[in-house]
Amino acid sequence: MHPIQEKLLLLSKVQDLSLMSLRKMAESIEMPNESPQKIKHHLSQLEKKGFFRIEKFKGIMGRDTDFQNDLLGEGSILLSIPVIGTANCGPANVFSETNFEGFLRISSRLLHKNSADGLFAIKADGSSMNRAEIAGKRLEDGDYAIIDSNQKSPLKNDVVLAIIDNKATIKRFIEDKENDQIVLLADSSYDYEPIYLHADDEFSINGKVISVIKRPNSK
Repeated sequence: MHPIQEKLLLLSKVQDLSLMSLRKMAESIEMPNESPQKIKHHLSQLEKKGFFRIEKFKGIMGRDTDFQNDLLGEGSILLSIPVIGTANCGPANVFSETNFEGFLRISSRLLHKNSADGLFAIKADGSSMNRAEIAGKRLEDGDYAIIDSNQKSPLKNDVVLAIIDNKATIKRFIEDKENDQIVLLADSSYDYEPIYLHADDEFSINGKVISVIKRPNSK
């Protein structure tokens, strides 16, 4: 996301942007020399990404929540889940550096959650988890894994996003206390070797996979 968009988004959390001029917005984000047209452009980009609903003729600018609720109907809301790169579902050979790619717009009914707090999406690359079922759906190449970053202390057999040597992989977590090791297992129709770790190794669990958004079937 462009730095100006990030600043405008943060500003929207504490100010009603519909009451501010474009010049005032620029001043408020500590960029007083930016042109109003540039501020307008970035507001438009935020609207395209689903952060704002701008009704120019009514002079309304605000969060898109009410519009989303009307669209989906009572009892359901549309969540915006950030997509942050790709994780390999084989050996840990895809870099995990933060790479914001946009948002998935997902009904809360699909995730059984009413808030996107702590959630992000990773696109699965590879087939080492194509037999893993998460919330009744298999995680296959090209699908999106929904990660709950609030769940970083996994239980045995949880499917997790692990970061090893600054590289990301999705695997099933096994804490093998008897042998003083942690095992990250593939769950696949193909033959993939497990990853064996010691508790003191440099690795992290960035969250638990709680849901799968399937790649659309084009057939």
